[in-house]
Amino acid sequence: MSTAQVILITGVSSGFGRAMAVKLASQGHKVYGTVRRDVEAIPGVTYVTAEVQDEVSVREAVEQVLAAEGRIDVFVNNAGMGIGGPIEFTSLEDASRQMDINFMGMVRFLHYVIPQMRRQGGGKILCFSSIGGLMGLPFQGFYSASKFAIEGYCEALRLELRGKNIDVVLIEPGDFATGFTASRKSSLEPEAYTAYPTYAESLKSIEHDEQSGLKPEFLAEKVAAIIARRHPAYHYIISSLEQRLSVTLKAILPQPWFAAILADYYKLK
Repeated sequence: MSTAQVILITGVSSGFGRAMAVKLASQGHKVYGTVRRDVEAIPGVTYVTAEVQDEVSVREAVEQVLAAEGRIDVFVNNAGMGIGGPIEFTSLEDASRQMDINFMGMVRFLHYVIPQMRRQGGGKILCFSSIGGLMGLPFQGFYSASKFAIEGYCEALRLELRGKNIDVVLIEPGDFATGFTASRKSSLEPEAYTAYPTYAESLKSIEHDEQSGLKPEFLAEKVAAIIARRHPAYHYIISSLEQRLSVTLKAILPQPWFAAILADYYKLK
């Protein structure tokens, strides 16, 4: 691969996606970013209109990049959304939409990206999971489930692509100060608050951690460095030291002990 690479990023209208597009374009890469609406232009970024829930839209987006460049060196699956609230108070419609956007949206893009990378002899696939994809987070159960699905898919895909010069990398961010917090749809049913008395306090704690978290530009710097690596690692936890420690504790502690730590952190009774 040449130093300047053709990079396709999903969901670049704000947050992580926008920060990555800005950083990678500034490095001279040919950056294509998917959006669903008109956004403020980023110099050096070509916008592609795509809806991750629509297979035809996804296929046409990939075809647009290939028609212009003839290849895709790096694919970054970033587009996603979140819902919150007690699992029992999450509508089946919201649960289905959560899984369809976060997981199947990735699957739809990779259905067309993987064959191209295999034919061209290599590439890099970066998929955004989350620390919530490494542990089930209370009142974010379906969000965690969608990220757990990404983890399993990528583990299997990495094995299947052995020997094909295609790197499959999981990005697992912790809390970041982005528009994700404001856009999360959380259960507002009165019964959810009475059935789960700690829900309101836990939700405030979750939102506080996010709003006081790291900046998306920090993550963009890390991702740019990962893309530049000849042999990137299987996964990267990009978070505060405390959150990285929580992942380590989950791996080494008996499950009941770690569950007790999470319950205390989220003020669960």
